[in-house]
Amino acid sequence: MAVSVFNVRVYGILIDDKKRVLVTDEIHYGQRMTKFPGGGLHFGEGIVDGLKRECLEELGYEVQVREHFYTTDFFQLSAFNPEHQVISVYYFISMSEPQQISVRQSRFDFETEQEGAQIFRWIDLASISENDFTFPIEKKVAELLRKKWHKRN
Repeated sequence: MAVSVFNVRVYGILIDDKKRVLVTDEIHYGQRMTKFPGGGLHFGEGIVDGLKRECLEELGYEVQVREHFYTTDFFQLSAFNPEHQVISVYYFISMSEPQQISVRQSRFDFETEQEGAQIFRWIDLASISENDFTFPIEKKVAELLRKKWHKRN
């Protein structure tokens, strides 16, 4: 019998006052990727504490975790380990000064193209698309955000 290994991921959806959402472009395992800020939950951590830690590590700022937005509701095999199932949890987050985050204008505008490279950029909610993201779960979240945005406006 196979052992079930669940890889729990936590991500923050930060929307600024210009109705843009923050994304991160990164290089891991030699692959370029675009996703929301966040990452893997550590053993012994709660989801909210894990998200706060991930945001502090990546953004360099403390965030406030607001409301739950989405948890993976379909089977997703890890892109990096075929023995792991990924479960991702997304929350809306806020921070006092989101304009302090150093951002770039262009996708994958890294200073050097190397493992661990990371930049942040804003995407307008009015034009967000599944094609802006690399992985199936983020594509689903982008679709849900687009629907939520268009419903409000």
